Amino acid sequence: MRKQTIQYHSPVDALVALTRRLIRYEIRYGLESEAFFDRYGHGQIADEADFVEWANDYQHYLVLRNEIDQSLRHAA
Repeated sequence: MRKQTIQYHSPVDALVALTRRLIRYEIRYGLESEAFFDRYGHGQIADEADFVEWANDYQHYLVLRNEIDQSLRHAA
């Protein structure tokens, strides 16, 4: 599988795109991303391609959200 690189105009645009992806996973599997990631991290969910992508997207979402939060704190 070839990875696609997508560039966004801002971190907020990237966060919105990630949120949309996460919502699609949540609807498809009937599980919120936070609960999924906890179960995945404890080995309760298999390492299928979709779940690996979901876990990666969720980790990226958390990092990006933290970076945006930090920027807002420094700006205030």
